Amino acid sequence: MAVALSDFYTIQFINWNHDGSILDLGFYDLRWYSLLFAMGFVLSFILIKRQFKLEQVPEEKLDILLIYIFFATILGARLGHCMFYEFDYYSQNPAEIFLPVRFFPEFELTGFRGLASHGGAIGILIAVLIYSKTQKMNALWVLDKLALVIPLAAGCIRVGNLFNSEMIGNPTAVPWAFVFENVDTLPRHPGQLYEAIAYFSIFLFLNLISMNVKRENGNMFGLFLVLMFSARFILEFFKINQVSFESGMAMNMGQILSLPFIIAGFILMVRKHKMDKVVSS
Repeated sequence: MAVALSDFYTIQFINWNHDGSILDLGFYDLRWYSLLFAMGFVLSFILIKRQFKLEQVPEEKLDILLIYIFFATILGARLGHCMFYEFDYYSQNPAEIFLPVRFFPEFELTGFRGLASHGGAIGILIAVLIYSKTQKMNALWVLDKLALVIPLAAGCIRVGNLFNSEMIGNPTAVPWAFVFENVDTLPRHPGQLYEAIAYFSIFLFLNLISMNVKRENGNMFGLFLVLMFSARFILEFFKINQVSFESGMAMNMGQILSLPFIIAGFILMVRKHKMDKVVSS
């Protein structure tokens, strides 16, 4: 629905001008994004630790899994952004993929800007397969457990995106619109909050139904994929494109990358349903 500019001045909106910083020491800037990213990992670790303990899996296996997941998430998300969203630039400046600097057009200390959640998801899948083989664990069992905590971590990260005024939404006149003053003066959908609310809701839903699921073997992970990436696909309609080349596309990159995960989720659930029928027959 088209939004008239005159509508922007008849409703009281939420003005947002946070710079994302918690404490700037000059030589180091502690940011909300970093804190929330770390908080998501810590909370997820605490919750999955309980799952491992309930099923009498040695705690040292969880410690190893945490290391795999942490580095796979960072590396996968970084590579995903560079490959899916800014391949033309990073293919010409490959050193900047792994260095927190920008050499062009002038040298700048940037930190690691640009992380793609789809790349992080691919990284986690690869890490779990390697981990499961080396630790002699059932990969689907591990993925089912991760499915119960990843939405919580993802929701925390999206709140961090809000503090950075990034991943903003399209202009709108809805009364809960945010004016991201560090970006422009237009009221916009708070796309980050939409995703955060969706992911926190999925987290609660999956954990509630997991109490009644006795045999998982990939079913929980399949449901997680369908819910998470369907939410991402739908909410992309409310957000601006991340890069300019998406403007002429019927679906943006986030939606295109979400489709394989949704399909994989349905395949896992159908496979689980067929297996259950075989067992019960």
